[in-house]
Amino acid sequence: MSAAPVALAGAGMLVVAACPSAAVAQDSGAEQNQFIEIEEVFVRATRRETQLQQTPVAVTALTAQQADALVPKDLGDIAALVPNFSASKVTGFNAASFAIRGAAQTDIIVYSESQVAVTLDDFVVPHVQTQLLDLFDIEQIEVLRGPQGTLFGKNATAGVVNVRTRRPEFDDFAVDLRARYGSFNRFEGRAAVNVPISDRLALRVSSQYQRSDGFYRNGASFGPVTPFGPFDDQGNNLNPLAGETGEGDNSRLGGEEVFNMRAKLLWQPTDALEVLFQYELIRDDSDTVPAVNETPVGDPRFVFNQLGFTQDPGNPLDNAGVTAPSAIGADIGLSNGHEVDVDGYYLNINYEMGDVTLTSITGYREQLSLLANNYVGEVGPVSLFDANRADDRETFQQELRANFTINDRIDMVTGTFYQSNDTTFCVTQTLGFLDLFGLGTPPGFFNSNPQVLCNAQDADAFALYADATYEVNDRLTIAGGFRYTWEDKNWIGRNQIVYQALGGGFDPSLSFQSLGPLGAADFDRFSTGVLADTENGEFNEPSWRAVISYEFTDDIYGYTSVSRSFRSGAFNDQSGTTGNELTPELIAPTRPEKVTSYEAGLRTEFADGTFRFNPTFFYADYTDAQRQIAATLTNSQGVEFQETRFFNAADARVFGIELETLWVTGVEGLVLGGNFSWQDGKFNTFEADTDFDGVIDVDFSDRPLTRTPEFTWTLFGRYETPIADELLLRLNATAAYEDDNVFSYSDIDEDFDTFLNSRTLVNATVDIVSENGGWFVRAFGRNLLDETYRVSSQAVANLWIFSQYGEPAVWGVEMGVSF
Repeated sequence: MSAAPVALAGAGMLVVAACPSAAVAQDSGAEQNQFIEIEEVFVRATRRETQLQQTPVAVTALTAQQADALVPKDLGDIAALVPNFSASKVTGFNAASFAIRGAAQTDIIVYSESQVAVTLDDFVVPHVQTQLLDLFDIEQIEVLRGPQGTLFGKNATAGVVNVRTRRPEFDDFAVDLRARYGSFNRFEGRAAVNVPISDRLALRVSSQYQRSDGFYRNGASFGPVTPFGPFDDQGNNLNPLAGETGEGDNSRLGGEEVFNMRAKLLWQPTDALEVLFQYELIRDDSDTVPAVNETPVGDPRFVFNQLGFTQDPGNPLDNAGVTAPSAIGADIGLSNGHEVDVDGYYLNINYEMGDVTLTSITGYREQLSLLANNYVGEVGPVSLFDANRADDRETFQQELRANFTINDRIDMVTGTFYQSNDTTFCVTQTLGFLDLFGLGTPPGFFNSNPQVLCNAQDADAFALYADATYEVNDRLTIAGGFRYTWEDKNWIGRNQIVYQALGGGFDPSLSFQSLGPLGAADFDRFSTGVLADTENGEFNEPSWRAVISYEFTDDIYGYTSVSRSFRSGAFNDQSGTTGNELTPELIAPTRPEKVTSYEAGLRTEFADGTFRFNPTFFYADYTDAQRQIAATLTNSQGVEFQETRFFNAADARVFGIELETLWVTGVEGLVLGGNFSWQDGKFNTFEADTDFDGVIDVDFSDRPLTRTPEFTWTLFGRYETPIADELLLRLNATAAYEDDNVFSYSDIDEDFDTFLNSRTLVNATVDIVSENGGWFVRAFGRNLLDETYRVSSQAVANLWIFSQYGEPAVWGVEMGVSF
C-alpha cells in the first residue's frame, strides 16, 4: 500500500456515489474548468431524474470527461472510480467478470445471466461477452450498487451499470475527432458528427476503430513429452509424440481490431413528442485471447506435469502460447481469433401528456460470436485443448413506462417489460491431449477428429412493476416498489460427440468445415442423442424495495432501505461435455438465486460545500445461490474429465462499508478525493451433489466467496492551471488498489482453487488544452508501476491451470479537435 501516495488521482474521477460530480457546464470554455467547483448532478437511478446527492441509492455518476481522464480501453476501466466494483475477465475471453458486493459472473456460459446488469441507452445487454462496452461518445455512466430488481428487473442482484450515449442536438453542426497511439502499436481513432437537419430533426453518427499487436509473447515451451502409452512388450513408448520438444516463435499475441459505430436520428415533431432511433454496429476481429500455462512446476497431482507441459519460468506475459499451425490436426478456425458481430436497432419514444410522461423502449439486437481459443497456453505438439465456441443470439426487448406525480407529493413509476432471448450454441473441441493418454486409435485420432457439443434455448420474460416515492414533509420521504416477473425457458441439446457420429453412424463427410460452426445444431437433421427440457424452465419471482430517507440539514441526507431481488434460473451450455448420454437430471436448470439486502447511507457536505464524505453500509443475504463448480467426472473413454456445472448449492452473506470523498482544496485548480471499501463474505453452507447420485460430493462451506476482495481503495487528484493565453495545463493521477480474491473453485483440492493477486494500478495524464475546448494534446501512462497481475485463472480438473493477465505499463499520446 506504500504506492498509494504516489497517485493523487485524476479529478476526472469524481467517484462519489451519491455525490455530485464536479461542474459540467454547457459552454466549452466552462467545460475545460469543470472541476473548479462542485455542482449538482442529476441521475436516473430511480427511473426519475433526481439530484445525485439526494438519491437513496448507492450510485456513482460519471460524465464523459470524468471517465475520459482514465484513458479507458473499455467499461471495465471505470471500476476504479466506484467503491466495491471489481472488473475482471472470464478466463479465456474478452468478456466481463463484474463483481459488486460479493456477487460476480466468472463463466462464459451463454445462458447464464450476470448478477451485475449492464444497460446501453436503457437496453439490457444480454450477455457478458459484450458487456465490456467501448466508451466512445458517451454522456454519462451510472453504477448502482446493491439489488435493483424492482426498477431494472431480474439478474440485477448485485447492481446495474447504466451507460447513456450522446444524443443528437438541434442547434449546431459539430465534429469531434480524436486519435490515440501507444505501447504495443495500439492505435485508436474516434469520430463524432452532429448534423441538425432542421429545428425538429437531427442526426448524430459516432464511430471508433482500435487495433493493437497485443502485449503477450508467443514464448511458451514444452517437453520432452512423455505420453502414457501405448507401450510394447519391452516397455518402450510407441507413441509417436514421445520425446517431442518445442517452443513458440516469440511473436506478439492478443492483438485487437475492433470497429464500433452508432447512428442516432432524433425527431421531435411537437414539444410533447420525441422519437429517437438508433443503430448500433460492432465488428470485432481480434486475435485469440492468449492463455498462460500456470500448472505448478513439479506438482505430481497435475497430469500435464507428467506429460511434459508445465509453467515456464520468467514473466508470464512472455510465456503465453497458441497452438502452432504444424500441430493442428483439423482446422476449427483457431487462426480466425475472436470474432463478434453485433447489429442493434432501437427505438425510444417519449410523450408528455400533461403531468404524465409515457416512455416506450423497443430494441432488437443480433449477436454472432465465434470464439476460437487455445485453453492450455502451449504451442504443441498437438492441439492439446483447442476449442471454438459459436453462438447466435437474437434479443428483443419492449418496455412501456409511465412517470407521473400525484398531489405534488407522490412520484410514481409504473411499467411493463418484455424480453425474448433466443440462442443457438455449439462448441467444437480438439482434444489432442487424449492422444497423449494413449487412447487414440489410430494414434493421433483425437487431434484429427474434433468433437462438437450443441444446444439451444428460447427464453421469454415478462414483468409488471410499480414504484412510488411519497414526500411526507420537507425532510422525510418514504418509497417503495414491487415487481413481478414471469419467465419461460426451453432448452434442447445433445451430448458431445465427434462430427462423424452426428447422424448416428460414422459419416466421414461430416466435419466442422462441411457444416460450419453452428451446423451441428440442426437437431431435426441430427436427432441422435438429442434431449429437450420444456417443463422445468418456468420461474416466477417477486422483487421489491422499501426506503426511508431524511434530510437532517441542507448538507446532511440519510437513508435506509431493504430490497429483495433475484437472479434467474439457468440452463447450462456445458451439459454433456463428458460425452456421456444426456439425462433429465443432467440438463435440468438451476433455480433462481435470491438476495435480500439491507443498506444505510449518509450523504454529507462540509466547508461551504467544498468537502464531501459519503459512507454506505450494507448487508446482503443470499439464498439458493447459484455457484459454478468444475466437477470432475469420468467420460465415455474412461478418462476423468471436467464439466462446468451449476448448483443452487450455497447460502451466503456479505456485509461491508463503502466510503467516498471529494475535496475542492483551497489551492486554485486542485481537487483531491478517493474511495474505500471493506467487505466480509462468508458461506453459511456450500454443498453439492455433482454427479446426481444422492450423495454430497463437495462441501466448500469454509471457502471464501469468489470475486470478493476484502479491501479496495482509490486515491485521485487533479490540478489545472493556465500556462499561456487561452491554454491550460491539466495534470491527473490515480492509484487504485484491489485485494487478492478467489476466482474459481476446484472439486479436486482446495489447493487447485485459483486466485487473482492483489495489485495497485497507477495511471497519469498530462494535458494541454485550449481554453475554449477546441483542441487538446495529451501524454498518458497506465499501470506506471508495471504490476504483473491476473485478470482470470482456472484449473481444469487435475490436468492443468491456465490464466489471463492485465496489461503491463503502457505509454502513449492522444490529440483531439472539436469544431
